[in-house]
Amino acid sequence: MKPSYRVLALAGLLLCAGRAARADDAVTIGTDWRAEPEHGGLYQALATGIYKKYHLDVTIRQGGPNLNQAQLLAAGRYDFSVQSNSFEPLNFVRASVPVVAVAAAFQKDPQVLIAHPGAGNDTLELMKGKPILISAASRENFWKFLVVHYGFTDDQIRPYTFNMAPFLADRKAIQQGYLTSEPYAIELATGEKPITILLADQGYESYAAMIATTRATIDKKPDLVQRFVSASMEGWARYLDADPSAANALIKKDNPEMTDAIIAHAIAGMKQYGMVNSGDAATLGIGAMTDARWQGFFDFASSAGLYAKDLDFKKAYDLRFVDKGKP
Repeated sequence: MKPSYRVLALAGLLLCAGRAARADDAVTIGTDWRAEPEHGGLYQALATGIYKKYHLDVTIRQGGPNLNQAQLLAAGRYDFSVQSNSFEPLNFVRASVPVVAVAAAFQKDPQVLIAHPGAGNDTLELMKGKPILISAASRENFWKFLVVHYGFTDDQIRPYTFNMAPFLADRKAIQQGYLTSEPYAIELATGEKPITILLADQGYESYAAMIATTRATIDKKPDLVQRFVSASMEGWARYLDADPSAANALIKKDNPEMTDAIIAHAIAGMKQYGMVNSGDAATLGIGAMTDARWQGFFDFASSAGLYAKDLDFKKAYDLRFVDKGKP
């Protein structure tokens, strides 16, 4: 006997309802700079269907020098943002901005100091007392670490405007940089590998490439936050241990200044220095954060006078979406 029209209509409605229940959630994340390999895990999750697997329809908005992604996040324009270092979530707490870090893709901050080889600046101890090119923003974050732990002084600071010409012109110059960026550009320009000191390997415990969202999103949509964090961290795992070519194609599309050589050098650096998989991530999984590490970082930052010692620093982060163990 043929099914009745009403039965077919009901079946169609149920099928549509089922599809609607599985509809992908639209999510927008704003990164902290133009598209680059340091966002590779996000692009890998997008390019290879990992976000889709978690029922997420993700848009990545690249950052830039004139964009305040956290402000756009707090205003509801974005659902998530990438935050560059551990100071930023603490700054949000100090300013009563309800933006919270929920994962740290990088266990090591890629911040470095760079010097010319053979100039007598091979260690932080040897750099003490010498002029260093430092940006205005950096004076209120990693520079304080150098002051507290290595005895650097503010009279060493020379303005750094992200133009490498002064460094290239002076063999005695020292400048700040990003592990996966400036050292390679300097090597191409000079034909020799510069002295590169990764501050994370000298005791600087800032996280980096953190995913942040608003407290309201955490409270109202914890499942969405969990799916986005899990998918993004899976993206990071696959970006580093599988074929990253699809992600790299999207990175180059968003930022044509990226070349295959630049990307390959950055990926090699992330692997060599354990930017993603070291520290607590080795046991707790990619994205790991811990109370102990946040406590240690806050103790340093507050002792340097950057924050009041009674600041409720635990409002800067939420651990419920990470530390699930390695898959």
